[in-house]
Amino acid sequence: MRERERELPVLEIFGPTVQGEGMVIGRKTMFVRTAGCDYRCAWCDSAFTWDGSAKGDIRWLSAGRIVQELRELGGDAFDHVTLSGGNPALHAQLGVLIEQLQASGIKVALETQGSLWQPWFARIDELTLSPKPPSSRMETDWEALDRIAQRLQEAGSRFSLKVVVFDDRDLDYAAQVHERYPGVAFYVQAGNGKLDERDASRMLPYLLERYQWLIDRVMPRADLKGAHVLPQLHTWVWGNKKGV
Repeated sequence: MRERERELPVLEIFGPTVQGEGMVIGRKTMFVRTAGCDYRCAWCDSAFTWDGSAKGDIRWLSAGRIVQELRELGGDAFDHVTLSGGNPALHAQLGVLIEQLQASGIKVALETQGSLWQPWFARIDELTLSPKPPSSRMETDWEALDRIAQRLQEAGSRFSLKVVVFDDRDLDYAAQVHERYPGVAFYVQAGNGKLDERDASRMLPYLLERYQWLIDRVMPRADLKGAHVLPQLHTWVWGNKKGV
């Protein structure tokens, strides 16, 4: 494999901070954000990973260099790394980084929409599949998602499903996902519709209202009785700020 084929397109390395979403919400973690995505969600809060606006910020880094930068930033104050995007599942070479992190006793979490399979999915300590609801304007490839969920279950992997919810149509979609994969830990999360707001103090009342709306909608539904209802925690603290 040529050197560039071993490297990863990295946009951000930051932390330690708290994980704001999904099955590991509140977990102390470092972040590695890769560039590129096969989706174009209407409300994407990291569109800079695929829309070209941050093209000049991409650094092609080896797994060893990424681990080195994580150590320079986090010292010995972390034991957990979240691989994010975009869609990190685009990058087959992530397997090398995962192997190096786990060999050092560091747990690895990753979130992906479930459109692409990578053999190293089964080695992720905490994997979140987050299919996109109607408000994203993306179409779910149910066959691909079915195959990924089946492979993970057969491997005995620790994984969960998460759906971001903006409206009642999204919530119906979430219930469909929950019903399709019984026994898999399931999370619904209130969506952030104010991505352009730069004043964090204005964000919290809005986000609280959206979270209360989601709670009120989920509680009466028998088809969501196994759901965990989440806010997007980091936006409550930092609003739309990047790198936190």
